Amino acid sequence: MMSLELSILVSSVLGLSFAIPSYTCIVMGNLDIIRKKGKLSPTDVIFLAKGIVNILLQCVMSIEGMIYALFLETFYIRQVFVFMNTSCYFLVYYNFWLTFWLSAHYCTSITNLSYGFFIWLKRIVSNFLSQLLFLTALGMFIVSVPGFWAVNEESLIQSSVNNTKVSVIKLDKVFSYHVPANILGAILPFCLSLLCLVLTSSFLLRHVWRVKNNDSGSTRPNLQAHVTALRTIFFLLLMFTFFCVYQVITFLPSSSLSIVFWNLQLLSQSVEAAVIFQASNKLRRIIVRRFWTRSWRNTET
Repeated sequence: MMSLELSILVSSVLGLSFAIPSYTCIVMGNLDIIRKKGKLSPTDVIFLAKGIVNILLQCVMSIEGMIYALFLETFYIRQVFVFMNTSCYFLVYYNFWLTFWLSAHYCTSITNLSYGFFIWLKRIVSNFLSQLLFLTALGMFIVSVPGFWAVNEESLIQSSVNNTKVSVIKLDKVFSYHVPANILGAILPFCLSLLCLVLTSSFLLRHVWRVKNNDSGSTRPNLQAHVTALRTIFFLLLMFTFFCVYQVITFLPSSSLSIVFWNLQLLSQSVEAAVIFQASNKLRRIIVRRFWTRSWRNTET
């Protein structure tokens, strides 16, 4: 086995080992909140959706990496290649839109902007979030499905591995599908999330400046929750940027650089799980309480 293939295999296994337990804790933590309180806040609903989506995404990416490392010929079978890539892009795009809805919720909750659009956005995020997430998933599925047709016209070339024939997607077909799909699935939610980040940051900076200049002896307001929200949006936008860089690199001739970013992509879901944990005090308390109770019971027995 070549070193590049071994690195992909190791990253696939590590990604499963770190991401699946983390997101399982996120999902179980939110289900525990539902069991106790009967409903979730908009933030928790989005975190629950992210947990489920990222479990599926990590499984798809890791299986794809294992097939590439262990069964390279199977990896290039058209049906396998199309199913893996379409599933992966659908889950990635949907995850990005979940990030936007989280950013929109933070922005409308913190800034209290009086513009008609933000009032409407706050209303639908607060009252119709579950329906909104379902419609977003449906839209991203419609965007991702044309990937099946993007590989219908294919050319067969001799592979450098064992001289077997593999399916190679024509470059013009790839671009005709990926450009509009990436605009709708990645670039648009990135720009909207960035706008939310800028608006929220500017609002908080103006708020702190007013307090500093108008409140000479009063206590400073506690902005820790707002800072956590900004930090969460910022880190999730970094995940956006990393994906966009990876997309560009896949079309470059340097295969070794593409493999490096593929390895990082396989491990990136674990980083996002850490971002979600730092954003939710409730999830951290539930997880700590569960592990503390379990460890206490084990010591008792």
